[in-house]
Amino acid sequence: MTNNLPLPLPEKVTIVEVGPRDGLQNEAVPISASDKIALIEQLADAGVSYIESGSFVSPKWVPQMATSAEIFEKLNRQEGVTYAALTPNMRGFEGAMAVNATEVAIFGAASESFSQKNINCSIKESLERFIPIMAAAKKANIKVRGYVSCVVGCPYEGEIEPAQVALVAEQLYKMGCYQISLGDTVGVGTPASVTKMLNAVSACVPVDKLAVHFHDTYGQALTNIYAALQIGIKVVDSAIAGLGGCPYAKGASGNVSTEDVVYMLNGLGIDSGIDFNKLLQAGWFISEKLGKAPISKVSNAYFAQKNTE
Repeated sequence: MTNNLPLPLPEKVTIVEVGPRDGLQNEAVPISASDKIALIEQLADAGVSYIESGSFVSPKWVPQMATSAEIFEKLNRQEGVTYAALTPNMRGFEGAMAVNATEVAIFGAASESFSQKNINCSIKESLERFIPIMAAAKKANIKVRGYVSCVVGCPYEGEIEPAQVALVAEQLYKMGCYQISLGDTVGVGTPASVTKMLNAVSACVPVDKLAVHFHDTYGQALTNIYAALQIGIKVVDSAIAGLGGCPYAKGASGNVSTEDVVYMLNGLGIDSGIDFNKLLQAGWFISEKLGKAPISKVSNAYFAQKNTE
């Protein structure tokens, strides 16, 4: 008889802050390198230990990331903080190495249609492109994190089979990715579908090598994170102020906000190592630069409270 009781919640969870890269890359308002650096430094000062700080992609396709090299060169780095870069190809990897990125990330998808729309190749071809990156990273002693998009649903194919997600995640893990981040790119997941997917993936990849990355399109991100914690996941991707979205997924809202995740973790007695008040300040800083309120419900509630005191 299978025991499906949830595991005890973890005592500590690592937040992977993706706001400066994944969050800002689709924002229409140009953000200067100095403001991005200020944001990253504020996040590090708040205790965030992993910050996705830039992306080495063509500035023609992602103009918001054109300043990534400058950011890495001018950052005042804190000891013990990982400053990571997304590197979809060898040229990107070489760019990241030239400015001493702490580690790099590569990305695949569990949907063939999404892979074609996003990076103009099949899943198999996308994984083959990463082979030279993995070899170069191993030689340089650089850790590589892997992303899998569309792990629950796809804007073009609808529901994605958990077995397909497990297949892609396993290939990335066997290639040498030390951690696999599973992304609900369009935010359609529920605790039931997420649990089903995570059970399938963890049969192929150790659960301590997995992370989750949820968008909040249907308001399910926090409940999905809670479901993942019950399975044993201890790494959660999130974006300050709920920044981001997916240009290839119509209607997809931003990443789950770091403020909301940390508030939930604090309420559960789970340590994230993050100073909540400093985190709020960082969210208000970048939101002001973008000329809009944070998407984070917690941040807005605290801001309203602050202004009525």
